Amino acid sequence: MEDNKKIKGFSKLSKRGKIKWIVENFFKDPENVTREMLSYWHSNEDQQKILDGFSENTISNFPMPYGVAPNFEINGKTYCVPMVIEESSVVAAASSAAKFWMARGGFKTEILSTTKLGQVSFKWSGSKEAFKGNFDKIKTKLIAECKQITANMEKRGGGINDIELIDLTDREKDLFQLKCSFETCDSMGANFINSCLEQFAKSLISYVEETAELKEGELNVIMCILSNYTPDCIVRAKVECPVAELGSFPGEMTAEIFAERFKDAVTIAHLDSYRATTHNKGIFNGVDAVVLATGNDFRAIEACGHTYASRNGSYRSLSYCKVEDGIFSFWLDLPLAVGTVGGLTSLHPMAKRSLELLGNPNSKELMEIIAATGLAQNFAALRSLVTTGIQKGHMKMHLQNILVSLNATEKEIPNAVEYFKEKVVSFSAVREFLEKLRSGKQIIA
Repeated sequence: MEDNKKIKGFSKLSKRGKIKWIVENFFKDPENVTREMLSYWHSNEDQQKILDGFSENTISNFPMPYGVAPNFEINGKTYCVPMVIEESSVVAAASSAAKFWMARGGFKTEILSTTKLGQVSFKWSGSKEAFKGNFDKIKTKLIAECKQITANMEKRGGGINDIELIDLTDREKDLFQLKCSFETCDSMGANFINSCLEQFAKSLISYVEETAELKEGELNVIMCILSNYTPDCIVRAKVECPVAELGSFPGEMTAEIFAERFKDAVTIAHLDSYRATTHNKGIFNGVDAVVLATGNDFRAIEACGHTYASRNGSYRSLSYCKVEDGIFSFWLDLPLAVGTVGGLTSLHPMAKRSLELLGNPNSKELMEIIAATGLAQNFAALRSLVTTGIQKGHMKMHLQNILVSLNATEKEIPNAVEYFKEKVVSFSAVREFLEKLRSGKQIIA
């Protein structure tokens, strides 16, 4: 049987052929699994071809819920934000926070910088002084010989910002890098940047070969690749209002007590990496959901955000809070490299609809929308933590999932929702409720 789990030429099989081999060798119920795999194929063949083109060895689709969070007021403009995520409480929390801040001036955002980076790593065994002495000429050659790649980007206002020589020989013998910065306008820019970097490498090699004083050394290019760490591509999102306007909170908590507790919760996330990890995960609950909905790379954005959170030597909160002179302020600075043209943003049908829903924003506006959603998510989570606790609201949002897993009927679900309005939700409590309801022992008024 184990030999049947090995195969040559799998990629050359048709989709149905791939499914047939998989279900016959890895599943106990091949017929039902085949039916299920096929049921998730898109009914529109053209749309399915588009989806198949995004990946390799595709056999089916993996549906994710596509929800929206309305009432986001950002810089005076109202948005209905698309969110792709499997956790119902995330969309509900973002919507709740958006509504809360809409009545208090909304979210204010600004782009602090939009520079993206790439690196050419190489080893140079010759004279450092000679190489550094030639670097201005090298830089001029690199930029000039990249014109065929940068011409269209330059017409849109982007292109190469700078090229720096980084000497790493104190850490690794003969190791250097070209640290290259770019402006990519409304595209995320990965293909553009990587194309420029590879041309830089070719030009660097030819310069060394053509320059007499560098011929005694040996140059070996190791790799050319963009960096997903973009500490100079930053957006800030902020909410602010007088403490007195925060309102009242459960348990007769005053606005003043809430503001101080909230600030303390953020401070803890700056002091303790264990808390910071969960704190920032909450931010990315909102960020990733919008990034996915708009066809951008959530993995790159997550990696960048977590690196940025560690930039001062320890992992810290990405958001900040202060309460001064009666004013409550809450904000975050987030590195975000996103695009609104090219890649999946132009190919994925739902990504295009998401951008249309948002008013077809440019990349800067999309950065602002994503950051505001992350801040809203963080606010909602902290508000729950310092008032009622996270489980009350969190488990209520999961009530529907629990009911589905317990095979609740359409008649039983409304009864359960009504019953648990003021009660703690848990799997065992819901199961017990359904058992009593089905036995006639549980009566709903």
